[in-house]
Amino acid sequence: MLGMYDMPALQAANDRFWSLIRTHLGFGPAQLDRHRDVWEIWQDPDLVFAQTCGMPYRTRLHGHVRLVGTPDYRLPGCPAGHYCSVFVARCDDPRELADLAMGRFAYNEALSQSGWAAPITHLDNLGLKPTDLIQTGGHALSAQAVADHDADIAALDALTWAILKEHTGLGRYLRDVARTSPTPALPYITSQTQDPDQIADAVHAAIAALSEEDKRLLHIRGLINIPAEEYLAVPTPPPPGA
Repeated sequence: MLGMYDMPALQAANDRFWSLIRTHLGFGPAQLDRHRDVWEIWQDPDLVFAQTCGMPYRTRLHGHVRLVGTPDYRLPGCPAGHYCSVFVARCDDPRELADLAMGRFAYNEALSQSGWAAPITHLDNLGLKPTDLIQTGGHALSAQAVADHDADIAALDALTWAILKEHTGLGRYLRDVARTSPTPALPYITSQTQDPDQIADAVHAAIAALSEEDKRLLHIRGLINIPAEEYLAVPTPPPPGA
């Protein structure tokens, strides 16, 4: 399952990526799973390969799955294998972060590192706390909520924001306000029954074999080994409403 960055414009490229991984691995499902609940997939004892988010990994999956590696997207201002959250507001809203944070904050879900944990930690470090929240269910939906005046500000995964600007018109209506400190990017995982090193070797080979166009679409440039301890050290703020 590669559902973390599997927007319609990227699905064919993700299919080709998985096909290359499977070819080099020598086993695995013929197709990516786009139908089951992500938690069911992540916790499947037969899981071969999936991408999860840092917050679900450190809060619930650590000790139950194995890390395969972390994709390197070469995001601006981020070390290899890291990413950040981008606060976005409407282009016609001139307010700065401190004022925007007093309005309505759109977040995708409470177990999102980039949509909830990173921005809330960032705001807390500035002595700020949003008081009006709206849960959208997805980064693209959070961005759309801001564009539609249903929210004043949202925090988006930096890679998702880049992809949205490439493939939707949201970049014409929204602007970057601020960015959080980088944290380890969304890791690839496998079940406890699999050999993560074997799968990592297949992923390395698949990335090398990807066409330049697919690398551009997926923004993927390599695979980094980030220890579990670095994921576990990332702060986890209280959930919404706490």
